[in-house]
Amino acid sequence: MAEAFLERHGRGDFIVESAGIEPGVLNPLVMEVMQEVGIDISAKRTKDVFDFLKRGITFNYVITVCDETAAERCPVFPGVAHRLHWGFPDPSSFAGTREEKLAQIRTVRDAIDEKVRRFVKERP
Repeated sequence: MAEAFLERHGRGDFIVESAGIEPGVLNPLVMEVMQEVGIDISAKRTKDVFDFLKRGITFNYVITVCDETAAERCPVFPGVAHRLHWGFPDPSSFAGTREEKLAQIRTVRDAIDEKVRRFVKERP
């Protein structure tokens, strides 16, 4: 979600990559709530953070959005100028009915959207 919002709100000022410790599949409920705000992430694929490290790709900013309970598993990139951590709950951990999960994901989506908007406006 953060990648999609940064692409939207960054208006081309950023080259945005998103990756995780363990690549998996996109959460269909996340895809659904992003579609509600006009962002189609269905063509996105999950990537492994270690692929970027192995290729020696460097970044000016690394923003981690790991759940606070899993923060110790957030990736670390050497030589990064700016590191930011925005802790958000992991939608894959949400319990409840489909509608309850969607409501929780919408809350996270909206919080990420707001955080990205502030970052774009106030970035160092």
